[in-house]
Amino acid sequence: METHADLGAFLRSRRALLRPEDAGLPAYGSSRRRVPGLRREELAQLAGVSAGYYTRLEQGQSPNASDSVLDAVARVLRLDDDERAHLYSLARPRPKAPHREAEPERVRPGVRNMIRSFADVPALVLGRFGDVLDWNRAAHALLAGHLDIGSPDRPGDRPNIARLVFLDPRTRELYGAGDGGWARKARATVADLRLIAGRFPDDPGLTRLVGELTAASAEFAELWAAHAVGDCGTDTRTYHHPKAGTMTLMVEFMALPNDEGQRVAVYGAEPGSASEAALPRLLAV
Repeated sequence: METHADLGAFLRSRRALLRPEDAGLPAYGSSRRRVPGLRREELAQLAGVSAGYYTRLEQGQSPNASDSVLDAVARVLRLDDDERAHLYSLARPRPKAPHREAEPERVRPGVRNMIRSFADVPALVLGRFGDVLDWNRAAHALLAGHLDIGSPDRPGDRPNIARLVFLDPRTRELYGAGDGGWARKARATVADLRLIAGRFPDDPGLTRLVGELTAASAEFAELWAAHAVGDCGTDTRTYHHPKAGTMTLMVEFMALPNDEGQRVAVYGAEPGSASEAALPRLLAV
């Protein structure tokens, strides 16, 4: 992935979503506009910069853009906090490190012991690009009981959340049909991966993952091209488990400050609910 190209594509995608009237500009009718959304010149005017400067920014030729310029662009584009952080990551990429394969990610023993202690509450550790680094028995049973429970211990065999969502039919069935089911999970997965890509733009492992998913899944390719950005946080989803039944679970993601990019995910149910009563069945099947 080329950071400069990603910056331009991200800004163009956000411009396309904003109607002139939304930004306080007169609308002259769609027949007079060859492209949707704001023009570069209009955005530059609203942000208080020259059209030439904004064009260079969109082309990745302004590596020293000030906070005030980036904030002004974010304000005009109505970026949320995740999108604003992504803009900064793309506009100010990290210096390129020497090209070498990173060591496989590892889970610290204390973190491993913590997620195993949750018993029948599903919990797992995700690596920086969504690889499952470790899970307890309940998380394995909930998300991928058809896979070897020991696969996270083998770096070459580790399940990856994005691969499961887009390439595994059983995962698609787990989230269910409809816009609020698998489709919603797919959008969130790509938005999260986009945010991560801005933080690790030159990682060869991430480049391979995105390339693989783009080639194998037209749905992924379409969502990736849309440049939506979002961070996985607290969420509630309904799971249609083939043996434990239908459960509505809340998931909390917690970053591990001592392990760059790693997150713990814990799934819980509303106290006293049917979903809470169903959780023990994950380990009984």
